[in-house]
Amino acid sequence: MTGIDIVVFVGYCMLIVGIGLWVSRDEKGHQKNAEDYFLAGKSLPWWAIGASLIAANISAEQIIGMSGSGFAVGLAIASYEWMAAITLIIVGKYLLPIFIEKKLYTIPEFIEHRFNTTLKTILAIFWIALFVFVNLTTVIFLGAKALDTIMGTGDGSLLIYALIGLALIAAAYSLYGGLSAVAWTDVMQVGLLILGGFVTTFVALNNITPEGGIFNGFAHLYDVAGDKFHMILDRDNPEYSNLPGIAVLIGGLWVANLYYWGFNQYIIQRTLAAKSLKEAQKGIIFAAFLKLLIPLIVVIPGIIVYVLYVQPEGTTQIPGIFDVFARPDGGIHYDNAYPWLISVFLSPGFKGLVVAALAAAIVSSLASMLNSVATIFTMDIYRPYINKNATDKQTVNMGRITASVALVTCVLIAPQLQNVPQVFQYIQEYTGLVSPGILAVFMMGLFWKKTTTKGAIYGVLSSIVIALLLKIPSLQLPFLDQMYYTLILTIVIIAGVSLTTNPYDEDPKAIHTTAETFKTGSSFNIGAYAILIITAVLYAIFW
Repeated sequence: MTGIDIVVFVGYCMLIVGIGLWVSRDEKGHQKNAEDYFLAGKSLPWWAIGASLIAANISAEQIIGMSGSGFAVGLAIASYEWMAAITLIIVGKYLLPIFIEKKLYTIPEFIEHRFNTTLKTILAIFWIALFVFVNLTTVIFLGAKALDTIMGTGDGSLLIYALIGLALIAAAYSLYGGLSAVAWTDVMQVGLLILGGFVTTFVALNNITPEGGIFNGFAHLYDVAGDKFHMILDRDNPEYSNLPGIAVLIGGLWVANLYYWGFNQYIIQRTLAAKSLKEAQKGIIFAAFLKLLIPLIVVIPGIIVYVLYVQPEGTTQIPGIFDVFARPDGGIHYDNAYPWLISVFLSPGFKGLVVAALAAAIVSSLASMLNSVATIFTMDIYRPYINKNATDKQTVNMGRITASVALVTCVLIAPQLQNVPQVFQYIQEYTGLVSPGILAVFMMGLFWKKTTTKGAIYGVLSSIVIALLLKIPSLQLPFLDQMYYTLILTIVIIAGVSLTTNPYDEDPKAIHTTAETFKTGSSFNIGAYAILIITAVLYAIFW
């Protein structure tokens, strides 16, 4: 990076910290309470909710990880994005009305309303462990790895410094300001993220053919790597185990997406902070439209690098490209794709802008996850068990302490991920150990009135055993199929235990809804139909 790149990058860091501290400052005579710190005072408008959802979602594991998977798999990995757009519609119509009506702070809190405190505590511990040891750790590791590749030599010499730097930036405003600082800075960060992503993609497309031009670049991409533009993989594809054909559309990906967008604290927390239900639903639709664009800035760059990698020398192949992606074991370091693309194709100034956009994605996700870990621990463990009479000041301070401990922990663990080939797939696979059971408990608790607490507890605990058994190598099950079968078997266990232990027609804590509960406004409905049509067309073109 040149001097101008460093100026742009440092300027971004200072700006984002300044904005975060300014928007979350206390009004004169007012001290932050739990609602201010954890739910931004329930004041977020739809455009802030939509932008914040995407900023929290699109981080290093998306940009770096999905670009790496774009290199290895191709456009098929975009199913995580396009199917997410449909999932958001389901969440907005069928889940948000119930969550907002219950005035929740956390997703485990719903479990307490529907079942009991014991199950809530079990799931709260699950989530804290998952956020700290999988999500936070992978986000900060991939971000630091990218900065090491772009700013250093890519040999890991700057990795520790990058880890500490990213942690400090996220901590500088999120620990003090809470969700308000996180959400409002996300609005700016998502704009920078999309701008930086488009700049990278278009500059690379313009340079992969001798004659230049973005359209020529796309045509060349399709000519050389046409097999990378299939959304549904054949069984003989080497990446079939990660994306098992048509089962992606009708099986395990629904488990991953419904869990992530519907019952994941650091995602759903933004919608719980909305001014109203309708505002939250409009934010969901805005986020869904943005999800349709994301593959252009996170998957296509990986396919571009693949094309440059396989092209014969003497065309547009970059000298030394094989050394960049070579692993000691003879494999390919796919996750180097995006950082390498930035370092090769972007000119001074633009490189600083894109690195700032990458840092924006990393920091926004880190800040979101830290706030959610703090929310769950404080509201679901600290206040019920440790200090039942905690004041607002004690509650907010405990949130800050929790986030600090989580941040230090993930910085210490992150370097251990250096030998993982595709970190995005690592995230999906290990999240898949707990997500099917949690999803089963929520779906049964929400929509089957006979579900009992005993059934839910037996289900969520047995789901982990089932998930581990389905990983037996001799079964040769793709992990998305493992998630799907774990969900189905867990639902059967919950239903079986509930039917044999509940003497009533419905559980006393059952959720009661009417047709009016799920009624949505015209803007939501029009947006939902548009997203469904666009998604269907995309799959028809790239099937």
